[in-house]
Amino acid sequence: MIEITVAIVEDEKHYNNALKKIIDYDADLRCVGQFYTGNEALNHLVTLKPNVVLMDIKLPDMSGIEIMSKIKPQLEDTQFMMCTSFEDDVHIYDSLKFGAAGYLIKGESMDKIISSIKDVHKGGAPMSFGVAKRVLNYFREEKSEINNHLNDLSKSEHEILELLAQGLLYKEIADIKDVTIDTIKKHVGNIYRKLHVSNKVEAINILKKH
Repeated sequence: MIEITVAIVEDEKHYNNALKKIIDYDADLRCVGQFYTGNEALNHLVTLKPNVVLMDIKLPDMSGIEIMSKIKPQLEDTQFMMCTSFEDDVHIYDSLKFGAAGYLIKGESMDKIISSIKDVHKGGAPMSFGVAKRVLNYFREEKSEINNHLNDLSKSEHEILELLAQGLLYKEIADIKDVTIDTIKKHVGNIYRKLHVSNKVEAINILKKH
């Protein structure tokens, strides 16, 4: 079994030490670094190159999300898993946007933390139940919003968007629809306005998501 190296970025010393203790107790894991501030983490993580980083969000000098956004490009093989008390949408989505592969809420059992470290190392995306539920609801709401915008299009506008997605030029679409290019341009302008986008690529992406 390959040993999984883990670094802990957590300013609460008791919790940091408790995490180290359970990590080192597991035969498959080894704690290679404990950091209590963002600057300590920035100064050492790139050199250590751990397999997994357990990252708190609220640190004395900077956000764990900020640390991750700065060093993630230099640690392509390192998986970051947030371990924090924050369970709000903003912190969750910012963490995932800047590269977190997992998100645990403090208070999870030590067994859950250990299994999540192994899971994230294998390419999984472990999350606390409440976090996973928020993420799922977010994508459901996003899909519903996309559907509503697409439903605002007229039949003709929808057909034009489909033809644009197929790679056809305005002139080719005008020939198919038997109208002028200016008419197609007006339709496309209406499509952009109704879908709340500013260009063809964004409009086509919404159609593909649907």
